[in-house]
Amino acid sequence: MAAAKSTTMVLRGRTRAPKRYSHTLFKDEDGFDCDDVCCERCGSGDFGSKLLLCDKCDKGYHLFCLRPILVSVPKCSWFCPSCSNIKKPKLFPLVQTKIVDFFRIQRSSEPTEKLSQSNIKKRKRAGGFAMSKRKRKLLAFNPTEDPQRRLEQMASLATALKASGTEYSNELTYRPGMAVRSANCADFEKGGMQVLPKEDIEALNLCKRMMEKGECPPLMVVFDPVEGFTVQADRFIKDLTIITEYVGDVDFLKNREHDDGDSMMTLLHASNPSKSLVICPDKRGNIARFVNGINNFSPDGKKKQNVKCVRYDVNGECRVLLIANRDIRKGEKLYYDYNGYEHEYPTEHFV
Repeated sequence: MAAAKSTTMVLRGRTRAPKRYSHTLFKDEDGFDCDDVCCERCGSGDFGSKLLLCDKCDKGYHLFCLRPILVSVPKCSWFCPSCSNIKKPKLFPLVQTKIVDFFRIQRSSEPTEKLSQSNIKKRKRAGGFAMSKRKRKLLAFNPTEDPQRRLEQMASLATALKASGTEYSNELTYRPGMAVRSANCADFEKGGMQVLPKEDIEALNLCKRMMEKGECPPLMVVFDPVEGFTVQADRFIKDLTIITEYVGDVDFLKNREHDDGDSMMTLLHASNPSKSLVICPDKRGNIARFVNGINNFSPDGKKKQNVKCVRYDVNGECRVLLIANRDIRKGEKLYYDYNGYEHEYPTEHFV
């Protein structure tokens, strides 16, 4: 990884994934004990390591045959679609007062300042996400102009958060019994962490202020029968636009080694492993937890990636940003690689 003064961005996604648990009790060519269990969807008993048994009826399902698919074997009890009575998510009411209260929007008659394109100097595009001595700037997102459409966008996010039992938060949160804020020190990063330039911090802060006033990024959360909740662009998004910050409860990695959360994100990869931190958005989070990952085992999967996950030193603290790594068309789903250089998170069955 590059030191703080390097010109190469550190690209990290979900790293140091906790060890996954298995409900499977049989072997096949993968080395799992066979017990004449077949998948209820495809009828095959192959890939025993991917066959999941319902804890109520004992029927088997491949992880990749489920809809939505599961990317890993859950640690806790799991029930098949027939036994779990999964229903389509209940839509959050499209009522302004309810949405304002849900997102704790600050009521203000003053318009949020804009970072107009005329105020942003044109920069040469470098390959990948490599920077050439601050030749590139991050852009604040442009909210949808139509207030009604913005309400619909926020209602779609509220629907997903309510369905997943997640409280909305647009900041890193520090809870009793977890990591304290002082533990989030970018100086602890192994090899150093890239410092976010002042003008990019201004763009990030502008995004935060817009969100506080209900000017959300132009994104829609939709429920896909195969992938579950997904995020798609609701208007054109320019390359290098800040999509959102990855937020949630901050905890020490050592406390989450056996956690079954499927959305944990590396925040600090410390030289001293006991100081490494992760973001856990299962209790508190924002739209970032619904941006889906790519299958980085296949060329077609990699082609879908239009967002990068980048960790920065922001005023001495570690922060994780999701940034458009190319122009994104309206209606296009957002995808990024969950993995950092460790490539430990299983993505071979991602759509």
